[in-house]
Amino acid sequence: MSDLGKDIKKLGFGLMRLPKKDGTIDIEQTKEMVDLFLEAGFTYFDTAWAYAGSEDAIRQALVERYPRESFQLATKNAAWINCKTKEEAYEQFDVSLKQTGAGYFDFYLLHNLGEGRSHYFDDFDMWNWVQEKKKEGLIKHVGFSFHSTPEELEKILDAHPEMEFVQLQINYADWDNPAVQSRRCYEIARKYGKPVIIMEPVKGGMLATPPESVEKILKDSEPEASAASWAVRFAANLEGVITVLSGMSNVEQMKDNISYMKEFTGLSENQQRTLEKAREELTKISLIPCTTCNYCAKVCPMNIGISGSFTAMNYLTLYNDMDMAKHQENWLVGGHGLKRANECIQCGKCEEACPQQIKIREHLSEISETLLK
Repeated sequence: MSDLGKDIKKLGFGLMRLPKKDGTIDIEQTKEMVDLFLEAGFTYFDTAWAYAGSEDAIRQALVERYPRESFQLATKNAAWINCKTKEEAYEQFDVSLKQTGAGYFDFYLLHNLGEGRSHYFDDFDMWNWVQEKKKEGLIKHVGFSFHSTPEELEKILDAHPEMEFVQLQINYADWDNPAVQSRRCYEIARKYGKPVIIMEPVKGGMLATPPESVEKILKDSEPEASAASWAVRFAANLEGVITVLSGMSNVEQMKDNISYMKEFTGLSENQQRTLEKAREELTKISLIPCTTCNYCAKVCPMNIGISGSFTAMNYLTLYNDMDMAKHQENWLVGGHGLKRANECIQCGKCEEACPQQIKIREHLSEISETLLK
């Protein structure tokens, strides 16, 4: 297994959700968060060309204020966003260098591979291009972030053994979730000897405010510990992890994360049992039992985003967060060019194809009434 990142502490500062003031990133609060983070001995910062304002903010809050060798900076290339030529995709790198002022990137990622996005990196020969940038000394380590199936992850790692690391969505809620398959993706990365950077350990903030029955289990075990701390520690406890990214949005979140991660050495057996109980409790909550096999999609004459709609509805059931559920529906359905639940013509072909025997039409009607009003 690779030793990459062995000296990097297990908490990384994810820069996608920086604090805002009057609609723009609050640079002064970001500086305070950077100072606290570095003072506690943490050094890994993660941004992306696609994170509006983030690269410029970290230039002001970090790069211009600290020696370059005192931290690691990662950014990403999203060739699938409005790039019609390889030159347009390559230009993202130059923009990132200028916006961050970093001179070079310690970690550079091909951003959000999976599904219909992966082919852009093939079409634009991005795999060879990043290696050239590495030879030029502008990149130290090359990898990719990934959102798709373990089968697709294995194909990519088979085709590109030169990739040094993988960034995966891993959290205790998604560990055995058939729609995300965190465990299986993690196991594939380990099979290929790739160290892992973990994103979404708190599931976009969802596990910071879990369902009441889950929170009770956590509080009964450690009354003073935040729910978010359990999620981050679960991820940091896995073997072969370079760091766990937390998208902190204020000083309070930074202080909380530092409080339990500064001296983190692993979870005890009792703590692991607590998390297993919490995960079991999550599975008791009545959800649409969709495994995202998408057999229904193959026969739907309207091209409805059935599995994406179900994932969004399950978010609402689990976390009672309407805004996040609507965001999920918008991305998983509309963002993938699929039709919404309210366009279902109730033909029933989907139910004939569903191996889980889900009453799909009933659920789509419920989603239309709940999420699409």
